[in-house]
Amino acid sequence: MPKEHSRIHPFQRRTSQKIVTYQNSQEIGDDDDDGLPKHLPEPLLKRKAEELLAIRKTLPVYQNRHDIMEYMNNNVVTVLIGETGSGKSTQIPQLLLEEWGIQGRDVSIAVTQPRRVAAISLATRVSQEYGCNVGTKVGYSVRFDNRSHASQTKLKYLTDGMLLRELMQDNNLKQYSIVIIDEAHERTILTDLILGFLKQLLHTTRPDLKIIVMSATLQAEKFSQFFDNAPILFVEGRKFPVEIYYLSHPCDDIVDAIIRCCVQLNSGEQLGDILCFLPGQEEIDKALGILNKISEHIDSNIPRITALPLYAALPPVEQAKVFQPLKGFKRKVILATNIAETSVTISGVKYVIDSGLRKCKVWRHQLGLATLLTVPISKASAWQRTGRAGRESSGKCFRLYTEEDYNKLLNQGEPEVARCDITAPLLMLKQLGIRDLLNWFWLEYPGKDSIVQGLQELYMLGALDDSGMITENGYKMALLPLAPHLSRVLLEAHKSDCLSSVLDIVSCLSVENLVMNPPPESRDDVNARRMAQCPLGVHYGDLVMLKELYTQYLSLSSSKERQTWCAQLCISSRGFRSVVKVREQLQRYVKSLLRWNTVSASDFDESSNRINEKSVIKAILKCFLAGFVKNTAIGMPDRSYRTTNHGELISIHPSSLLCSATFSNDSIRCPAILYTEYVFTTKGYARCVSRLELEWLQDLRPTALNKQAV
Repeated sequence: MPKEHSRIHPFQRRTSQKIVTYQNSQEIGDDDDDGLPKHLPEPLLKRKAEELLAIRKTLPVYQNRHDIMEYMNNNVVTVLIGETGSGKSTQIPQLLLEEWGIQGRDVSIAVTQPRRVAAISLATRVSQEYGCNVGTKVGYSVRFDNRSHASQTKLKYLTDGMLLRELMQDNNLKQYSIVIIDEAHERTILTDLILGFLKQLLHTTRPDLKIIVMSATLQAEKFSQFFDNAPILFVEGRKFPVEIYYLSHPCDDIVDAIIRCCVQLNSGEQLGDILCFLPGQEEIDKALGILNKISEHIDSNIPRITALPLYAALPPVEQAKVFQPLKGFKRKVILATNIAETSVTISGVKYVIDSGLRKCKVWRHQLGLATLLTVPISKASAWQRTGRAGRESSGKCFRLYTEEDYNKLLNQGEPEVARCDITAPLLMLKQLGIRDLLNWFWLEYPGKDSIVQGLQELYMLGALDDSGMITENGYKMALLPLAPHLSRVLLEAHKSDCLSSVLDIVSCLSVENLVMNPPPESRDDVNARRMAQCPLGVHYGDLVMLKELYTQYLSLSSSKERQTWCAQLCISSRGFRSVVKVREQLQRYVKSLLRWNTVSASDFDESSNRINEKSVIKAILKCFLAGFVKNTAIGMPDRSYRTTNHGELISIHPSSLLCSATFSNDSIRCPAILYTEYVFTTKGYARCVSRLELEWLQDLRPTALNKQAV
């Protein structure tokens, strides 16, 4: 196994034969109803571990374990580049655990993952290999779901955000002797923050902390230089050939192209599951519905298609379905976002269909707004997606773009910190006592303008005082698992005695694509049903509509009734099940984590605070105005709206209930609006829009405008 960076080589691609090579590693086992293995007795655990040991021994990391461990033992920081199929995510933590155990040293290892799906599936697989039940010696911790034991768990997989939360409670991370940053190449804001904190700890209070940075692509030099020229290891992956095909001409409708490709593959290729990469949940849900309808009419001599979704907002029980093998003459078609690019291995995948697109949030400094865009992936991501087809056997990858377009892609994606709003990370840094933000340990400097605007935003939200120090409200906002704007909304709701209703709405906002866009042929009917079901939302907007929908959902007694009701209104029934769980978890955070002595049981009573009075609705909307004071616009005589922040023209998005309501009844037109999201397509649109009265802005805006001018 090479130890020098000079021996690292790029992926090889033979254009004439269009073949690239990759290899396999399973990472999930049999699951029960909650998406995790059943609690097994010790003899069965040992037997399972012995069976899996044969697979572990085939992995390059395991085969070179003695060299790897010697190198890691002799260095405080190690950067490890592990090709797809090398086994780095499952084997390195176990090898360290075993090595330090042999040496008689007490060890506790944290392994970070950018996504909760990866953290859960890896912990599940490693617990099986290690011979224990998940949540005992091997566990995980993700947002709203913790399966670990404070004293018993020695190896914990957790999302970047959860490690940062632990860091907020213990600035020195005393509970861990080794921290492994996996999938560092994804360069999320949270990953960059963790790397900065770890470097700070090494330079101050934790010189004994061992750090391992692992990546699947060749970005080693930047990580090495950041950690004072830390040594670099490269581990090759074992490889199966993957044939790559391109389109001869660009396609216009990516969902249609995905479906056509799936149908052709299903009828013309040998058995093997299909993994499709789509930009986002909306495209996945659309393709899912069409494929499941097509499956009903497939000839009996062709494999029956079973289409399954995979995206971050999906509940764990639904995510687990993609890992479970199918019985009979069937073929799985997994419709996934870029969540399936790395870490998560889905057994049985032989074919990959790559849309070449992903959803990306881009922060616009001029407007002070985040825009969700569909953008091309990088070449590195294209290779990661291709590699999913060659984990267990030879496979094929169908890229739904031309080879010429592939050659125009960037080699690597832009780091998230360079294109996203950093308000939440700055609040976290302030909560941890970091004063000099400009000269902090940034892996990638976000820019002075970005930092200044983030601090200004926190000041407007009341998280910082006039001297730039964090306030009492700022501490509470940092501890809540929400964006600072929504945290401020909850603080305001507590003061305004409408916490229960606002918790309902915030929980709905925390679940993506809850209220879906209806198909064009049924849009008018669906909009009419929504207006009939949400009379208050027709007048006051989408936030109040969400409260009405949530209340009606809870009032339905059976799951069948709820599914029928959701289908009629084009609402995600799966999403509403998640809303119920999120609300319960947010309630626990508010009651126990923040320890507000003034919070009582009545604050959370779902039967209280019914929004049947104007005063309650006014209180609710004013709470959101406190958190989204910059996201407001005033109605103009020509029926347009102009933002109060920059005077930009903005329109109500067609998906908003207010758009449908004002279209059918001009008297409902709003004097001013509040929106939680800004999107730009052919023009600027406000999404999730609510009605405001001008006097509410007059009461609040002068103070906010003065703060903004600072």
